Amino acid sequence: MDFGNKVAIVTGGGSGIGAASAVLLHQRGARVFALDVRDGGTALPFIRTDVADSSQVNSAVEQIVAQCGCVDIVVAAAGIQTYGTALTTTDAEWDRVLNVNLRGVWHIARAAIPHMKGGGSIVVVSSVQALATQRNVFGYATSKHALTGLTRSMALDFAADGIRVNEVCPGTVDTPMFANSAALDPDPQSVYDACAQMHPLGRIAKPEEVAEVIAFLAHSASSFVTGAVWTVDGGLLTIIGGVPKVKK
Repeated sequence: MDFGNKVAIVTGGGSGIGAASAVLLHQRGARVFALDVRDGGTALPFIRTDVADSSQVNSAVEQIVAQCGCVDIVVAAAGIQTYGTALTTTDAEWDRVLNVNLRGVWHIARAAIPHMKGGGSIVVVSSVQALATQRNVFGYATSKHALTGLTRSMALDFAADGIRVNEVCPGTVDTPMFANSAALDPDPQSVYDACAQMHPLGRIAKPEEVAEVIAFLAHSASSFVTGAVWTVDGGLLTIIGGVPKVKK
């Protein structure tokens, strides 16, 4: 898949799935701009941006359009993880996770769509927690479930403009965000081991594996795909919970 000088914006492009996607698109010919609160050192053009702040997002997109004239691809990968229930989540935690994970996608889409004159592709990086959930992730799961509605609504509203919008829902991925979550446990390695065992493929994903799916959805090879929800989860959501392993 060659991207032939297509202009791509990747939010969350400083680390994890976002960084892997930015690097892959660049390697395949796209002109890539990474937006993040921290520069991850990918050597790609970087604009420091908090996606929760629409003015920062608008400014970043204006800078890119001034240089390139258009936007062809948006990968909305910026996200944060919070923990808590409906009772223990604070107002500040709720606002922050919804502002980054949900409003942040709206902000970049709203800023970029007017510049996708010849059509384009938006790939929303979500989570399997858009389709199921775990305990104690009230705000995070809410934000990810909401992204499915956002994806489908935008896919429908902008289909006539040739803009495709799809959602990718990864399982556990070896990213800095996951490492930070695992570090909350007294035995971080046990978290890695448990998560690997949860997935039928017996391991967690590399960011580059998810990036390959994102690249496909960003490319014209997927030209008849829009409004779709793609799980990249090593078979995680195929399991009926609580069923023990059966020895062969």
